[in-house]
Amino acid sequence: MARTVMLGTMNVHLSEPAGAGPHPAMVVCFHRPGIDAFVRTVTARLAQNGYVAAAPNFYHRRPKGEDSAESRNYQLDADVVADIGATLEALKKMPNVRVDRIGIMGHCMGGRMALLGAVSFRDFRACADFWGGSVEQARGEGRPSPLSLVGNINGPVLGIFGNDDTNPSPANVKALADALDAAGKIREFHAYDGAGHAFQAFVGPERYREEQSEDAWTKLFVFLEKTLKR
Repeated sequence: MARTVMLGTMNVHLSEPAGAGPHPAMVVCFHRPGIDAFVRTVTARLAQNGYVAAAPNFYHRRPKGEDSAESRNYQLDADVVADIGATLEALKKMPNVRVDRIGIMGHCMGGRMALLGAVSFRDFRACADFWGGSVEQARGEGRPSPLSLVGNINGPVLGIFGNDDTNPSPANVKALADALDAAGKIREFHAYDGAGHAFQAFVGPERYREEQSEDAWTKLFVFLEKTLKR
């Protein structure tokens, strides 16, 4: 079941599994286009596999109808953290959610947001980063980068990347892996040959790679089974 809930001025796309639960839950951070067909499919697949999935609209501060390429330019880390925190608190108040089994994930800029959420809130017991770029950069005056804060993460990290990507490039992926290893964090990284940026996003057919995409889905649900369902 999918529905929209309002948290103040922020709309959240919510997909829920059948049955009363309680279920583990995921905050889903969107890619640049926002809450589109791909993000709705992500939340639906999570719900079909037994997870309450909430995708907050990080663009809610921007003018309605603004092009997402423009909206993206105004995304400050402090605002993203506030929106993730509001979504997290809403999930924790839902009777069908296991409050001790909440994770966060995202694709593209959402992958960076997912890492940002994981370093900001210890409630997240798992993080899945799908080719999140620019994690070494801070967005907002006086803010540290997500990469510099990986020691705060309170759970395993799944990383899904394309070897033909340029942001994050294989060198960027290695820098993230090295930082997690140095911080003593559990990680599971997978990088696919023949795949570049957004290879799982069917809304961009020129980039979509079905075989690699479905394998990545399988790896995600195995990871979540180990981290959030046990």
